[in-house]
Amino acid sequence: MPVTVLLVDDEPLVRAGLRAVLEAQPDIEVVGEAADGASVIPLVRRLRPDVVAMDVRMPLMDGIEATRAVLRTVDEPPRIIVVTTFENDEYVYEALRAGADGFLLKRARPAEIVHAVRVVAGGESLLFPAAVRRLAADHGDGAAGNAAARAAMERAALTEREAEVLRLMARGLSNAEIAARLVVGTETVKSHVSSVLAKLGARDRTQAVIAAYESGFVSPG
Repeated sequence: MPVTVLLVDDEPLVRAGLRAVLEAQPDIEVVGEAADGASVIPLVRRLRPDVVAMDVRMPLMDGIEATRAVLRTVDEPPRIIVVTTFENDEYVYEALRAGADGFLLKRARPAEIVHAVRVVAGGESLLFPAAVRRLAADHGDGAAGNAAARAAMERAALTEREAEVLRLMARGLSNAEIAARLVVGTETVKSHVSSVLAKLGARDRTQAVIAAYESGFVSPG
């Protein structure tokens, strides 16, 4: 079965470009388009896409609110990639915090766009460690937010091995790469990752990594 994608962007040329790139692949199908986040929920419920490629800046409902709405109201929600012009956009950071599975620059090469869709459709997060570090440094919540994040990290009470896995996740390593680094099996790493997400109350690796940076568990410097 092909990976099905819903494109959400207020610029018709951007949607047309993404459609052309994605539909050139035999394993990807664009099943719908929307020009604003306000149209996303009914389309998601009707079309049941595997992935939503969501612009972060739109006039009626931006990608942050649309992401929150989809994850809050849709059973078995799709994976969400936010699409942006600038990687240091505060909208991107808030969208990732809201539960988006990663972000993609509008100037990305066709191969990168296709890879992004396949990665998130496969259940992984599209994580760019250097960019997330910059976003965490530039758009953190300040002292109060950091204190709250630190308290949440302390409550999580990660084991030594879980903490090690989270640090490697923050560096962008995949499960296979973490397994090789720690000399354990991939299934063992998957178990540790699942435990980290559950303890942090994180939807995916991206949210866990953001929590690690905001709490000071991992330094964005």
